[in-house]
Amino acid sequence: MTRLKGGLIDRTAPLNFTFNGKAYKGFQGDTLASALLGNGVQLMGRSFKYHRPRGVVAAGSEEPNAMVELRTGARQEPNTRATVAELFDGLSARSQNHMGPLHRDFLAVNDLLSPFFAAGFYYKTFMWPKAFWEKLYEPMIRKAAGLGSLSMLPDPDDYDKGFLHCDLLIVGAGAAGLAAALTAGRAGADVILADEDFALGGRLMAESDVLDGANAMEWVASAKAELESLPNVRIMTRTTVFGVYDHGIFGAVERVSDHLAVPGDKVRQTLWRITAKRTVLAAGATERHIPFADNDRPGVMLAGAMRAYANRWAASPVKRDSDAIAIFTNGDDGHRTAMDLIAKGAKVMGVIDAREAAPRFGDYDVFAGSTVTGTKGRLGLSAIEITRNGQSQWHNVGALGVAGGWNPNVHLASHHRGRPVWDDNLLAFVPGPNGPAGLIPAGAAAGRGGTEEALTDGMKAAITALSEIGVSASEIVLPKAENMPSEQVAFWHVPGTKRAWVDFQNDVTVKDIALAHKENMTPVEHLKRWTTLGMATDQGKTSNISALAVMAELTGKSIPETGTTIFRPPYTGVSLGVLGGGDTGPLFRPRRLTPTHAWAEAQGAEFVEVGPWMRAQYFPRAGETTWRETVDREVLAVRSGVGLCDVTTLGKVDVQGADAGEFLNRMYSNMMGTLKVGMVRYGLMLREDGHAYDDGTCARMSEDHYVVTTTTANAGLVYRQMEFAHQCLWPELDVQLISTTDAWAQIAVAGPKSRELLTRIVDGFDLSNEAFPFMACSELTICNGLRARLFRISFSGELAYEIAVPARYGHALMQRLMEQGADLGATPYGTEALAVLRIEKGHAAGAELNGQTTAQMLGLGKMVSAKKDSIGAVMSRREGMAAEKRRLVGFKPLEAQTQVMAGSHLFTQGEAQTMTSDQGWITSSCYSPHLESYIALGFLENGAERMGEVLIAANPVEGKELKVEVVSAHFVDPEGGRLRD
Repeated sequence: MTRLKGGLIDRTAPLNFTFNGKAYKGFQGDTLASALLGNGVQLMGRSFKYHRPRGVVAAGSEEPNAMVELRTGARQEPNTRATVAELFDGLSARSQNHMGPLHRDFLAVNDLLSPFFAAGFYYKTFMWPKAFWEKLYEPMIRKAAGLGSLSMLPDPDDYDKGFLHCDLLIVGAGAAGLAAALTAGRAGADVILADEDFALGGRLMAESDVLDGANAMEWVASAKAELESLPNVRIMTRTTVFGVYDHGIFGAVERVSDHLAVPGDKVRQTLWRITAKRTVLAAGATERHIPFADNDRPGVMLAGAMRAYANRWAASPVKRDSDAIAIFTNGDDGHRTAMDLIAKGAKVMGVIDAREAAPRFGDYDVFAGSTVTGTKGRLGLSAIEITRNGQSQWHNVGALGVAGGWNPNVHLASHHRGRPVWDDNLLAFVPGPNGPAGLIPAGAAAGRGGTEEALTDGMKAAITALSEIGVSASEIVLPKAENMPSEQVAFWHVPGTKRAWVDFQNDVTVKDIALAHKENMTPVEHLKRWTTLGMATDQGKTSNISALAVMAELTGKSIPETGTTIFRPPYTGVSLGVLGGGDTGPLFRPRRLTPTHAWAEAQGAEFVEVGPWMRAQYFPRAGETTWRETVDREVLAVRSGVGLCDVTTLGKVDVQGADAGEFLNRMYSNMMGTLKVGMVRYGLMLREDGHAYDDGTCARMSEDHYVVTTTTANAGLVYRQMEFAHQCLWPELDVQLISTTDAWAQIAVAGPKSRELLTRIVDGFDLSNEAFPFMACSELTICNGLRARLFRISFSGELAYEIAVPARYGHALMQRLMEQGADLGATPYGTEALAVLRIEKGHAAGAELNGQTTAQMLGLGKMVSAKKDSIGAVMSRREGMAAEKRRLVGFKPLEAQTQVMAGSHLFTQGEAQTMTSDQGWITSSCYSPHLESYIALGFLENGAERMGEVLIAANPVEGKELKVEVVSAHFVDPEGGRLRD
C-alpha cells in the first residue's frame, strides 16, 4: 500500500472492498478514491469521447474523471464520483465507459479517429443525409450516450422528503462556515449548518494549518462539540445544498445511508426543502489546472487534491513509494503541496514554477521560469518534459500535481441569474452583487481563502445576516492562524502543437476551443455547446475558467469581456429516486378509498383509479361472464328501478360568508348570487383563456352558505384556483372556503323508485315533487337523527338524488339503503355504468372537458352570463372562439353492434381524409343496453344542423373506419321528463 504518515483515517478499522473484481483494503474515513490511491491504483476510468485512460484529478465533488458504478444488483448506482463515495466494508465498485477490461478498452480506437471528432462534429456529421438520422444516427448516438449503466431492476431502497426552517442557513462547514455557525449559534438564532462531506472542517482537513499553535483539527473538534451542544443548531453532514429557489428556499439532498452496505431501517436519501431567512454561502473554492500537452494521463492531478490525499487520507498519488512526485504551478500554492508531501515522507522531485522569480520554501528543487510541455506513460504517468527558454529535459516521475489557482464556488450565488464579477487580484470570478436575495458569500467562496481571513469573514457574514432579521450577534474570539503566501501570476495554459486537455471527461482540448473560435462560436454559451465543454457530471467546475482564458487569448479580449461563468441547479447530480421521494409502485400516488370501499370489496367489485381515488368500476354477479354483461345489468337496473353509486369522490367545497354569492358569480360563468336558498344550479367554470375548465353543481343551503361540487379529477385544481382567487384576486370579499370532500360521504340514489327508497330512511321529510322539486336541496336527518344533506340532482337522466352524511357513516348508509331497497331491486353500480348513463343522457364529462373545448362547443354558450364578469368570460368572447362551429352531438353506427372508437375523427363520405377535411372527433363511446346499440358523443362542425347525416368515423391508429349517423346527444328522454317526475 502507498500510504503516508499521519492522516485522519482510522488505521485500527480496516475495510475490505473490490474494484473491477479485485480485492483491496482501506480504512474507516477513506473515500473510494483515497483507498484506491492508497493501494497504488491510478487508472480509474475512461474518457467519454476518446476513451483515453483517466485517473483521479480532484478530491471532492468537482471530480471529472473517476466515475464509477457502486454496488451490484438492484442497488447498482452509476456515475458516482469515487472522490465522494465513502468507503464501507464490502463495497463493490467498477469502472465504467469501456468495452473490455479497463486497461485494454477496445473503444480506445476512438482516440485514433480523433481528427474526425473535432469540436462541432456532432452538428456537422449528423445533418446529412437526412434519411440517415432516424435509422442510423439517432440509434447510434443513443447507444453511445451516457457513462454508467442501470441494473433495470426496481430500486429496493426508500427515499424521503422533508421541510426545514431556520433563521440562518450556512452552506459549507469549513473555516468560514464553522465561524459563522458559532457566531449565530451563540446568538440564539436557529441555525442549519450543511456540508456535502461526511465530516466537518472543509478544506482544513486537507491542509496542515495550525490554529493557536495546534493542529487545526483540534479547533474543528472543539467547534463541533459546542455546536452539537446547542439546541438551536442543526448540523447536516453528507448534505449537498444543490439549488437556490425563490423566497429563500433551498433544495438539499442528505445522503442518509449511502455510506452503508444496506440501509436497513433507514431511508437511502432525503430531499430537504429548507426555508431560510438569511444564508451564508461558505462553499469554499475549487482549484483549476493548467492545460499542457498530454496532461490527462493517470497520475496528473490537481496539486490541492494531492495535498488533500496526503494530509487527510495519508494516500500517496504514486503507484510505488519509490516513485517521485513533481508539482507544476503558477503561484505559491503549488509549493505548499510540495512541503506537505515532504513532511509526510513522500519523495518530491521538484516544483516547476512558471514564474521567473520563483521562491523556494523548502528542501526541494525549483525549476523557475519553466513549464511542463509533455508527459509519458500509457496507463499511468512515468515521465514529464520540463521546458525552459526552449530547452527541454525529461524527468521520471510517478505523479504530477498541477496548481493553476483557485476559483470561488459561485454556483449557488448564480442560481437567480446572478452574474459573478472578475477579480484581477484573485484571477477568478467572485459572487456579484446581484445574486439571490439574503445570500451572503463568505470565506473562500467570496475570494477570501486564507484561513484567518476566512474565519473572520464567516463571523462577520453571520453578524450581518442576523442583523438584517433583527437578531443581535456579537463578535467571537477566533483562533489565530498562520498567513500562508499566496502570490500567483496569470498563466492559463502552455502553448504547443499537441493536444492539451481542458475538459477531461468530455475530451475538450485547447485545439477544440481554437477551432470553435475559427468557426465564430466565441460566446460562452456557443462555446459550451459547440465543444461540449462543461456539459459533463462536474458541470465545468475544473474547466470553465481555463476555457474562458484560452478564448480570451484568441479573441484579444479580457476574460470578463469574453464571457461570464454562470450556473444553474443542481450544483451536483441529484438522483431521480430522491427527487421522486420514493414514490414508486403503490406509493407513486397515495390511493384514496371511498367510505364504501370495504363494502364494495365484499360485494366483489372491480376497482379502477379515478384521479387519486379507487372507485368501484362494476359489481359482477355469479353467472356473468363478461364485464359488459355486468354493466348492462347495472344500467338497466337504474333505468327501471333504483341504483346506488358512491359519488363521494366528487370535489366538495363549502363557501360561506356575506360575499359568498358574489365570489361564486366571479368564479362561475353563470349567475350564482341569485340562486334561491334550498335550490341547486348547474355551474360551469372557465379558464383564464376562456376554455371550459370544470362543471358541477352549486347548492345554496342558506343566505351565506353554498356547497359547491366539482368533478373528481379537478377537485384539487378547482379548490386551489378558488383559494388563489380568494387570497390574491379579491381579498376584499368576505368569504371563507374549506374543502369538505373527505368530510362527507355522498351516495347517488337514481331511478324511478329512488323516491320510494329514500322515503323509508328520511325522518319526516316531504319528498313529493311539489315539496322537493328537481334541483332542490336541504339539510335534514335520516335514520332517526343522523344529520344529512339531500340534493335532487341527476347525472343519469332519471329521477335521482344525492344524499350526503358524515364520512364515517358512509359504509352504514350504503348497507341501510341496500337493506331498505331489497324489495325494490336496489342495485349498486360503478363508474362504467355511470359513464353509460351519462352518455345516454348526453352529459359532458372529462372526455369533453379536456381543456380544448368551449362553452359554445358544449352547447352551454348561454351559461356565460353577459350581465356580470367572471374568470374567462371576456376571453371566451374572442372572435376565434365565438366563431367556433363545432358542437357536441350524438352518433350511432349504422351497424348497431359495431363499436365506435373514442378518438376517431369524422369525415364526409367520399372526401380525402386530411387535416383540412377533418370535421370533428369522437370523445366518448359505449354500448347502450337501453338502445341495444353502440352510441357515442363527439364534436362536429355545424353539428346541430346535420342531424341524420351519415359520416365516416376513421380510426387511423388501427386503420379502421365505420359509418355513423349524426343524432341528438340526448339518446334517452331528450325532454327531461324522467328526472323531473
